[in-house]
Amino acid sequence: MRKKDIQYGIQHEIQNGLRDGVPIALGYFSVSFSFGIMAMSGGLSIVQAALTSLTNMTSAGQFAGLQIIIAGGTLLEMAATQLIINLRYALMSLSLSQKLSGSVTMWQRFVIAFANTDEIFAVAMSHNKELTFPYMAGLQALPILGWTAGTACGAAAGSMLPAAVNSALSVALYGMFLAVVIPAAKKSRPVLFAVILAACMSCLIYYLPLCAGISAGMSIILCTVAAAAAGAVLFPVKEGGEP
Repeated sequence: MRKKDIQYGIQHEIQNGLRDGVPIALGYFSVSFSFGIMAMSGGLSIVQAALTSLTNMTSAGQFAGLQIIIAGGTLLEMAATQLIINLRYALMSLSLSQKLSGSVTMWQRFVIAFANTDEIFAVAMSHNKELTFPYMAGLQALPILGWTAGTACGAAAGSMLPAAVNSALSVALYGMFLAVVIPAAKKSRPVLFAVILAACMSCLIYYLPLCAGISAGMSIILCTVAAAAAGAVLFPVKEGGEP
């Protein structure tokens, strides 16, 4: 194959990836805008908030991590929380690796794994061809930019807007989580059970005097592990894939 044809093929793959990443980037910008506001209200600077998004690319993990930072949690609590919340990415990466082209090198796999988020994974898996590194680089570039820029803009806006407006806008992130959880809970009894159990446990830990010594970070860990374990025991997945 001629050098010009190879260059054209690479450019074509990057363009396809960029095109598929546009809607993800737009969605990430709006969600991370709310995270930026919450980070600013929690005491982080604009640079710190933007770097958090740039180096993490995980909405649920960042939200939980921010709560631990605000509550003054330990590094061990932070590490355990991120491991539990983001463990699904390991499974997603295993699945994605089966669709990667044989030309993708080891270091390129590490680069791809960095931004293998839920939405990027879904789009990549629905791609009708083998996944090349140029395509994945294009697919992930705009979402990374949108997630980071949205956080920076949200943090900047949070420093200028009145406290009442900041408080109202910060509710958007909670709304995002409700939008993710409620549809799944309506369709699946195991999910509904796990959500209710986690919420009840969180309330008990918060209000019971006996649990006063449990930090916010440890509370997230306990509720997550307990709800997931109870759901796995009571609603095991059968061989056919249905609980």
